[in-house]
Amino acid sequence: MDFVPLTEFLVKSVVKEPDMVRVKAFEDDEDKVVIEVLVSQEDMGRVIGRKGAIANAIRTIVQASSYIHENKLITINIDSF
Repeated sequence: MDFVPLTEFLVKSVVKEPDMVRVKAFEDDEDKVVIEVLVSQEDMGRVIGRKGAIANAIRTIVQASSYIHENKLITINIDSF
């Protein structure tokens, strides 16, 4: 399963400027996938949330989906441009 569309959907649901969201996936090794999320500077607070609650929720949903489908470790890095 490709986790980029799921991650992109979750992030775009939170931000004010969904057209500015960029999501890419990189495979480190056989059992680890790194997903890089880029959002605008103004939306950084919305994606991270208070004390990181929204970012952790996004990570939890994507990781749970990974365990159900492929059992790979997912790491999500959130940054702005």
